[in-house]
Amino acid sequence: MGIKKIKNIILGLVIFALAFASPKMYATNIFQPVRVGIGNQNWSTFNYQKITLFGTSDVQIYEKNTSKLITSVPADTNIVISLKDEAFTIEVGEETFTTPETLTLECPNGFLGVDGLKRKGRQALYRTSFEIVKKPNTTNLFYLVNVLDLQDYLKGVVPNEMPVSFGIEALKAQAVAARNYVLSPRTRLVKEYDVVDSVASQVYFGANTEDNLSNRAVEETEGIIALYNWNLILAQYSSTAGGYTESFSNAFSDPANKKFPSNSKPYLVAKADMLTQPPLVTEEQVRDFYMNKPDSYDVRSPYYRWQKEWTKEELQTVLSKTLVSQSKTGFVFPKLMKAEDFGELVSIKPISRGESGKLIDVEIKTTKGTFDVQKELVIRRVFQKNNISLPSANVVFDFLNDEETGETKVIAYGGGFGHGVGMSQYGAGFMGKELKMPYDKILKHYYTGISLTTIPVIVSSYQTQQKVTQKVYLEHKTANLIIDNKFNLSKINLIVNGRETSIPLTQGISNFRAPIKIDISYLVKKGENVITFCYPLDEGSMKAARLYIETVNPNADKFGF
Repeated sequence: MGIKKIKNIILGLVIFALAFASPKMYATNIFQPVRVGIGNQNWSTFNYQKITLFGTSDVQIYEKNTSKLITSVPADTNIVISLKDEAFTIEVGEETFTTPETLTLECPNGFLGVDGLKRKGRQALYRTSFEIVKKPNTTNLFYLVNVLDLQDYLKGVVPNEMPVSFGIEALKAQAVAARNYVLSPRTRLVKEYDVVDSVASQVYFGANTEDNLSNRAVEETEGIIALYNWNLILAQYSSTAGGYTESFSNAFSDPANKKFPSNSKPYLVAKADMLTQPPLVTEEQVRDFYMNKPDSYDVRSPYYRWQKEWTKEELQTVLSKTLVSQSKTGFVFPKLMKAEDFGELVSIKPISRGESGKLIDVEIKTTKGTFDVQKELVIRRVFQKNNISLPSANVVFDFLNDEETGETKVIAYGGGFGHGVGMSQYGAGFMGKELKMPYDKILKHYYTGISLTTIPVIVSSYQTQQKVTQKVYLEHKTANLIIDNKFNLSKINLIVNGRETSIPLTQGISNFRAPIKIDISYLVKKGENVITFCYPLDEGSMKAARLYIETVNPNADKFGF
């Protein structure tokens, strides 16, 4: 085999590996479809045997695979779809149609709805299209899948994941985090859709819950994702961190092998809101922090500080039940199999805490044994009050004797709501609305060392990679082109807002450690930009480059980053 052929094979394998390591990561974002599994009213199921749909305007029903038009249905007309013996039956008034094919319903001039399905107390309405897809390996069950563009999907997510009252900058930060979530590679339990519309993914309530301000936040962050070392970050967020975020490894276990603490993520590290806050190293420091209200970005959250109280007997009853149920998680040692084997509560002792003071290992001692409980979510679910888990695991416990009643009380003093990793939504709201911080500052506070960029793409001589077009909204007329040019292209061709240009790559040869950074502020504009990356065909077929656009805030120094 000749040397040239070997080089071509190697280049092809490298491009293939880069391009398909994460299919969505290296796609254009001009139109990026998202497939959302729609649940029933309380999300108890995503499977249907029969469903009634309608459109606010005329609806066309097609066979997806053949594009054959089955029928056109007038606005506000019920469309009853059922599945039996591997064939769909479509009932529209007196007419009936049958087909074994996957169905597509489109309402180009309006919205699609599910009869009786409400979100936020309103009739749920959806953009673009529905697909009716058979559930594999079952009889007469199907999924309802809303297929729509990424931007439209986010418009149905952002106002349902964050109060619109938090303001435009916090909403923009939420939009970027939500965009990262849906674009990040994941193992899908169901291949027919990417995400579901519940808290199991992100809360997506459709078009009828959109808001003008959150729509603006989605539009003014179009094309922007949070990147770390060429990879989309896992943009974790929770309601309230309590003034100190926690490192990823101290809150989550590895889903593959249940290792806890899990492997770290360098952009999800513990950080106090206030630089003057000393590390929470000792138990005394933790108690002082969570039994008081120091200044923090999320200080206005109703869950910034909280208390829960039990009598000793009440907590014994709770623990005897919750330790049995939580033993199934694999994070209670030893497992408690029967409530009657719990005994009487003797003490609660912190064994290990995260950097934020979050409990990650706690000892519960009883007259019949000692139980070690690990992982913040398991700990929260063990210490329930009125069948509700603790708001967070940022908690300290006190045993107090009531002199009047002679009862022993157990009081939990805590702070925050949720896992406390990544962005604090209440903190983002305060930073944006009260401190007038831009969304990029908010994101870079909560996600250490990130860049705000477009999705990295590959350009090469492969036909599908010769031209890649992206849209990106820039807050400022400033941006960099970042190129991983390990195959040493001599130039890269761009079309920016209709203007063609060729940029020489003579500023130094890139390698695995040092991508090339080129200021392209002279090419872009403030607002929406359409950028096409073009492979220079005169470079031949043995080269390729990986690249993205990095947003730049010229006022960065004002905010200390």
